[in-house]
Amino acid sequence: MALHFDRSEFDSRRDRLVIEMADRKLDAMLLFAQESMYWLTGYDTFGYCFFQCLVVKADGSMVLLTRSADLRQARHTSTIENIVLWTDRHDANPAVDLRNLLNDLDLLGARIGVEYDTHGLTGRNTRLLDEQLQTFGKIEDASNLVSRLRLFKSEAEIDKARRAAKLGDAALDAALPLIKQGGDEAKILAAMQGAVFAGGGDYPANEFIIGSGEDALLCRYKAGRRKLNKNDQITLEWAGVYHHYHAAMMQTVLTGKVSKRHQELFEAARDALGAVQKVMVSGNTFGDVFDAHARVMEAHGLTKHRLNACGYSLGARFSPSWMDPQMFYAGNEEPIAPGMTLFAHMIIMDSDSGSAMCLGRTYLTTEGEPEALSRYGLDLITR
Repeated sequence: MALHFDRSEFDSRRDRLVIEMADRKLDAMLLFAQESMYWLTGYDTFGYCFFQCLVVKADGSMVLLTRSADLRQARHTSTIENIVLWTDRHDANPAVDLRNLLNDLDLLGARIGVEYDTHGLTGRNTRLLDEQLQTFGKIEDASNLVSRLRLFKSEAEIDKARRAAKLGDAALDAALPLIKQGGDEAKILAAMQGAVFAGGGDYPANEFIIGSGEDALLCRYKAGRRKLNKNDQITLEWAGVYHHYHAAMMQTVLTGKVSKRHQELFEAARDALGAVQKVMVSGNTFGDVFDAHARVMEAHGLTKHRLNACGYSLGARFSPSWMDPQMFYAGNEEPIAPGMTLFAHMIIMDSDSGSAMCLGRTYLTTEGEPEALSRYGLDLITR
């Protein structure tokens, strides 16, 4: 088997899940998020683009319902022993197969939690699922159960995050020599992703973001490449990825002369990230982190140029996003606790002047101050 953790690690995770299920009085969980399946069993696939479900009973026993294409994938990468296949055919309804499986597991009339909030369960499949479950038992949305368990990292997971952070640094190392007048975004992107692969890393759960000139004000990937001018700006958001664990970074790099506006924006981003670090400690909340960022932006007169969130939890994630659900936004009462890997990004997009300035790092929360996982400091980078 190609397991990335010891079996004892998976046993511990299963036990944590069983305790949570007992607290919620759940007889079973229907897991559709690939992150949940990977965290719980090691199952590693992109087959979640089709219907598949991991059924977990209150006693910790599990059955995977999936397609034939993922049978060997599950056997090779996971601890799952019981695998049931639904058959590809015209007008197939795998939700019926799932209902039959639940009957076989003696779960008729049981209290069942469903992981609805995931890209692994499409709208159409949700309708098929609900049609089959509407008279089956007591069904409730338990989307946040496993995602919150994943928020707290074990020592083994923290080791993966540290490996990912080293790969993230290597990606920036590879990019910087190419960021100059005439530098090609295509070569910069290739060098960054190549550095992650060369270091033994993985594809990220979403595309690296790269944009220069006007595109430096975008915080999403878009197709198309350009070459840098003498006085230019390029915004990069990327992640080192190791065994699907992400350590994200974000940086706007300038070429040529630094404008007054860029300097002002950088100082605001640096100050805001510094303020965020101070409150990213036990006793505070995710909302407190956002508020610290917002206060600095307001003090610099940049409220209209900031975003309404300034980061999120990171971990093992699959496409289409490396973001975990827990985010830094106003009013989020999720407590900060030791053992979290959190990405804080200060994104300033001044459309009035056409200037961008972004600065982001991944941190490990501890009993005291958070630990920055990158060896790069919070300096303005110019080329």
